[in-house]
Amino acid sequence: DGVTEVLAHRSDNLQDKFIEIPCSEDYDSHKRFEGCTPRKCGRGVTDAVITREEAERIRRIAERGLSLGGSDGGASILDLHSGALSLGKHFVNLYRYFGDKIQDIFTEEDFALYRDVRHRIQERIAQAFGIRSVSMYLTKPTFFSRINSTEAKTTHDEYWHPHVDKVTYGSFDYTSLLYLSDYADDFGGGRFIFMDVGSNKTIEPRAGRVSFFTSGSENLHRVEKVHWGTRYAITISFTCNPDHGIGDPVLT
Repeated sequence: DGVTEVLAHRSDNLQDKFIEIPCSEDYDSHKRFEGCTPRKCGRGVTDAVITREEAERIRRIAERGLSLGGSDGGASILDLHSGALSLGKHFVNLYRYFGDKIQDIFTEEDFALYRDVRHRIQERIAQAFGIRSVSMYLTKPTFFSRINSTEAKTTHDEYWHPHVDKVTYGSFDYTSLLYLSDYADDFGGGRFIFMDVGSNKTIEPRAGRVSFFTSGSENLHRVEKVHWGTRYAITISFTCNPDHGIGDPVLT
């Protein structure tokens, strides 16, 4: 594991922290979109975009949705865009499976808050990387995650493996995470780790904290196993390719 440096402590209240790093060659094997495809790469952390109160409201949306299902293992997801919901060892489509009952779980206000939060994160990423936010498109998968210490039952539960988002998903150019619970208060373990040559750079989750980064192998990363408690977050991903864009979720 080598040397570990903490980029963001749980107790920090960071306005804006940004570290520029050289871009990998991952983007060269995909179509480039001028004014969006990363030429400046790096990673950032901010506690100034989403308030703790907003994060708590967002977490309640996740809790209500995940109360309808949940994985048998330690990692459950809820995707409001596609409707994917962990259920046992599989996934179901939330909207088809529960039908009109969805109206009793979520409100229009919930989805409006979700869209607003997504928009503010997109604007912050665009600002940090010097691109226009209109050149970025939301892409899939964008989802809530709930992680606890339950033993993994399927490969979907094994969230802790090192990976590169651009390699795993292809469409990703910029990745963000909005944390919805607090490291050391709500859960143990579960820190986010950038795996650099010779050292690890960790982010300790804090409700309302946003971490964001270019999605290539310059930002190889993993999540520590959660040892106790429950860790909530949202992964919100963006692409420069409009063909891979998705719309905001709507409550129909």
